[in-house]
Amino acid sequence: MTTVAAPAAAFDEFLRDEAPAGRDRRHWTPADGPMPALYLSHGSPTVFEDATWISELFAWSQSLPRPTAILLVSAHWESAPLRLSASGAGTPLVYDFGGFAERYFRMTYPTPDAGALAARVAALMPDGEPVHQPAGRGLDHGAWVPLKTMYPYADVPVLQMSLPTHDPLRLMDIGRRLRGLREEGVLVIGSGFMTHGVPYLTRDNFVHNTVPAWSSEFDAWAAEALARGDVETLVNYRGLAPAVHFAHPTVEHYSPLFVTLGAATDAGTPVRTTIEGYRFGLSKRSFQVA
Repeated sequence: MTTVAAPAAAFDEFLRDEAPAGRDRRHWTPADGPMPALYLSHGSPTVFEDATWISELFAWSQSLPRPTAILLVSAHWESAPLRLSASGAGTPLVYDFGGFAERYFRMTYPTPDAGALAARVAALMPDGEPVHQPAGRGLDHGAWVPLKTMYPYADVPVLQMSLPTHDPLRLMDIGRRLRGLREEGVLVIGSGFMTHGVPYLTRDNFVHNTVPAWSSEFDAWAAEALARGDVETLVNYRGLAPAVHFAHPTVEHYSPLFVTLGAATDAGTPVRTTIEGYRFGLSKRSFQVA
């Protein structure tokens, strides 16, 4: 008889065996220079059932000093004008998914107060980019799922910013305005998924993690452009990327990449890929820029 693992069993093992090392993570200081900016493929709550992905995300955070705060733009909050999540301590979570075990709807991530970061972000935006902060808006799964594995003790202030547009150039401008926060130890993250053609996945992709050609072709194209620091090619993905309409039938999981690139010290600098491979046939490619 096949034994089915309990929901989040891999995460429970991680909390027991690996996570305690995170308590000793060195805090960022100005001598470290600016924190990097990240683009990560965030996954669904199934991340908590994937020991390899958990270890990859945690090792990534362990390679960095502990940030003073985290500012994250997620594919799952498309809203204009630009909005910020509630910034008080213990920000609530948004359980914006369905069909998962009850346990995932009871998970919490009570982060410290991020009010100072919210004020800084609002001050950095131009007059033509008003910032709203709806009371009670929590962190969606594009934020709390990866962060719960990277910073499992919820000991870093977290603020989420909405995705107000899919215009790459406008998103890069927003990223540029956030660049100075990195010099204050803030970790800027764009959270999406390098390929996200969910409507085109098959049972074989889910059961055996086979990789559709459209996913591998788009991923290879993006990897090459990123390695070259070729921002122009990435910006013009609609006309240049192979299988783009399959890899991104809607583009919200690709767009956060441009906030990350805009926040880079030099947007044309080649990136460092930190996670690659596939989950359910979708590319997990994630990277950081200096």
